[in-house]
Amino acid sequence: MSVFTLIATVFGLCALFGYLNVRFLKFPLTIGLMVVAILFSLLSLGVSSVFPGFLEFEKDLVNSIDFRVLLMDGMLSFLLFAGALHTDFNALKKQFAAILSFATIGVLVSTFLIATGMYYLFGLFGLEVDYLSCLLFGALISPTDPIAVLGILKQAKAPKKLEIKIVGESLFNDGVGVVVFLTLLQIAELGIGQVTAGEIAFLFAEEVGGGILLGIGLGYLAYQMMRRIDNYEVEVMITLAVVMVGYSLASYLHFSGPLAMVAAGLFLGHDRLRGKSMSDQTEIYVDKFWEMIDVLCNAVLFVLMGLVIITLPNDSLYWVIGLVSIPLALLSRAAALFLPIALLRKRLEFIPYTNAMMTWGGLRGGISIALALSLPTSVPRELFLTITYVIVTFSIVV
Repeated sequence: MSVFTLIATVFGLCALFGYLNVRFLKFPLTIGLMVVAILFSLLSLGVSSVFPGFLEFEKDLVNSIDFRVLLMDGMLSFLLFAGALHTDFNALKKQFAAILSFATIGVLVSTFLIATGMYYLFGLFGLEVDYLSCLLFGALISPTDPIAVLGILKQAKAPKKLEIKIVGESLFNDGVGVVVFLTLLQIAELGIGQVTAGEIAFLFAEEVGGGILLGIGLGYLAYQMMRRIDNYEVEVMITLAVVMVGYSLASYLHFSGPLAMVAAGLFLGHDRLRGKSMSDQTEIYVDKFWEMIDVLCNAVLFVLMGLVIITLPNDSLYWVIGLVSIPLALLSRAAALFLPIALLRKRLEFIPYTNAMMTWGGLRGGISIALALSLPTSVPRELFLTITYVIVTFSIVV
């Protein structure tokens, strides 16, 4: 299958599944696309004995795409930049203490709680999985997805303070979660005795600090270029270059690309800087361009997430462990949020039942599946991938 045919097929399925969702299911777009894609995959499996070519077509399509590379080295940069660009900076600043604590303390606590719970859970099912591997799983399943939940929050007219906490946390904890995962992965590959605490701290600081500073620098450079011209076509191209060049540069420098894109998007999306660097016409075109990029990337991402189910191992034990892991993931998130909320409750206004709503609204998404796909063979990759898929699907659909 040629590259053009592959892209055409994926976008054709996105359009078809989107139509079926709008026409019949009427779910929020990204969730509806994933549901229809899962139903399509189950239909393929069901009719495979009668129409084997139907299933083979889907398998060829999914196997032709490296989901991890597509998301981690491609779409994630666009998604995070678009999300940050359209985030209310002033509202984010007011809730920044809560968002930062959720994205750092919350991710780290969730990683250790899930790892510990999974370690004992595997033991109950007679599987020997070392604790470091469980930590890797905890790190990949802890980040939450801002995209899937945003449409639901707006449709439900959720309080703005709650919406900005969930979206802001998700924008930052993607980057933090990836850094934690990569740090643990390096420890696993080198051996726990070969890496010192100082090296771990330096790696973490380099990824996080370097990514944020790079993003601010790129945003400032783009701002200075855009304020000196008034041409919306070129200015849209400048924002596109910030994402593509910036993410590649972050990868080369071993900085966090996701955090760089969030920082750049927040910088360029600041209301005061927008007014100085963009005309009204430019602002409309930049916003509409990135809204469309956001929709297209999410459509492809959630359709592929639905299709990936046919590549998972047909091991009933893995699926049972995945189902049992769902309440563990929810309880771990609730516990991880408890401390930041308790510490900041007096300083910031939290609406009633914030922990419960953020626990249920902390959806897992494509980044968890992409990280699971990047696991080395030295850990039980197929087991972790199946459990990840079960938790991600439950959190998004249910």
